[in-house]
Amino acid sequence: MSDRSGPPTAPRAGRPQMPSGYGINRSTDEGLLPWSFVQQRLTTARNYWVATARPDGRPHVAPVWGLWLDEAFYFSTDPASRKARNLQANPALAVHLESGDDVVILEGTAEPVADPALRARFADAYVAKYQIRPDVGPAALVYGLRPRVAQAWREQDFPNSATRWLLSPD
Repeated sequence: MSDRSGPPTAPRAGRPQMPSGYGINRSTDEGLLPWSFVQQRLTTARNYWVATARPDGRPHVAPVWGLWLDEAFYFSTDPASRKARNLQANPALAVHLESGDDVVILEGTAEPVADPALRARFADAYVAKYQIRPDVGPAALVYGLRPRVAQAWREQDFPNSATRWLLSPD
């Protein structure tokens, strides 16, 4: 995963694909959340839940500390951890914030971060946020996720606020 240059553009919002029983009116854009809702929550969150799949397909979910930086989610993990071993076999990753009331979910493909400058920026931002510097040396494992899909909603007005962004093609 490499650093991107240039300012990010806000992705186009739409409605998520959900069964009709959920009450989402796909014929209107009224109430869609702005991309800034996602950015703000990802930036200020302390804990993130990452979901991976074991080689046999069983799910694995774990809380991590991480960062929303340059329109991507970054976290580090020990190369021997279950999530690292899962991502090595299958890089599909979902990230969810802690709240079930103000929901943000990211989906995409995790990529190891090799760029030393980006790894250093990650470490600097991480220490500013958590007051601890992660190991970003050559043996350390840092992953980045540029989401393919993001979803968000507020429980208080779920059918109207349920929003999905398609951020990159499959």
